[in-house]
Amino acid sequence: MKESTIERHLVEGVKRLGGMCIKFTSPGTPGVPDRLIITSEGRIIFAELKTEVGYLSKIQKYTIGQMMKRGADVRVVKGIDGVRQLLAEIEGGGI
Repeated sequence: MKESTIERHLVEGVKRLGGMCIKFTSPGTPGVPDRLIITSEGRIIFAELKTEVGYLSKIQKYTIGQMMKRGADVRVVKGIDGVRQLLAEIEGGGI
């Protein structure tokens, strides 16, 4: 399955739960996650989307590590199953 299809499922699911799922870009800072999720309760999650067989590049690993080191909630979401798990966590209030 294409990453764009996975991304569409995430965006639609977050919206269905009352949140926002913003395309995240940061010119000059390579390796930032694909999406910025703001839940209906105001929690912020950065999501890097991958296909089931996709992997993080070195710069993505570095940037995500630096974000997490500073307390950011960053998730690497693999495939539709990963999207479903994240949406269930958001819906259940685990986030």
